[in-house]
Amino acid sequence: MNINFNKNNDGLVPAIIQDATTKNVLMLGYMNEEALKKTQDTKLVTFFSRTKNRLWTKGEESGNVLNLVDIKLDCDNDTLLVAVNPKGPTCHKGSDTCWNEVNTESYGFLTQLENTIAERIEVSKTDPDLRQDDKKSYVVSLFDKGINKVAQKVGEEAVEVVIEAKDNNDDLFLNESADLLFHYLMLLQAKGFELEDVVNVLKGREKK
Repeated sequence: MNINFNKNNDGLVPAIIQDATTKNVLMLGYMNEEALKKTQDTKLVTFFSRTKNRLWTKGEESGNVLNLVDIKLDCDNDTLLVAVNPKGPTCHKGSDTCWNEVNTESYGFLTQLENTIAERIEVSKTDPDLRQDDKKSYVVSLFDKGINKVAQKVGEEAVEVVIEAKDNNDDLFLNESADLLFHYLMLLQAKGFELEDVVNVLKGREKK
């Protein structure tokens, strides 16, 4: 890597710390050439502390180290993206990130959809008005019919996907696939699980 440590007068470059698994940004630190070399040699992320005016290995006191996975350099050669496997919370205040966020894996829109399903079910439990048939969302209505009905709906949508897969109408196939995925997320909620639980099973199989 051809890092431009001379771009700033202090010889430091920003180091963005990212969880290698969840892809969440955990913190921002600064490295000079010596800090980078120590990071690469020890595989433990080390910064140059501007307040302590010395090298500082993250977790040297708390034990909450950042295990190095990879380092990438940006297009201007003056910022590092450091992928890590964190051990314990990253922030000195005890949170997972320095933005007080929970460091959980996100699956983009699918996670948003999963959260929406969970929220509608939870809100309907606390708001009596939403129990009225004319105000119920589709999610609430289906959940009210019980897990057997939710599971049955998943089965029906799965059959529809198989049927459309045998034809040449891509639009119908994709729409039925979306219906299947949506109802499967509902079934996971009904069973008390989340998409992450299924992903963890798949990850476990990959290691075997």
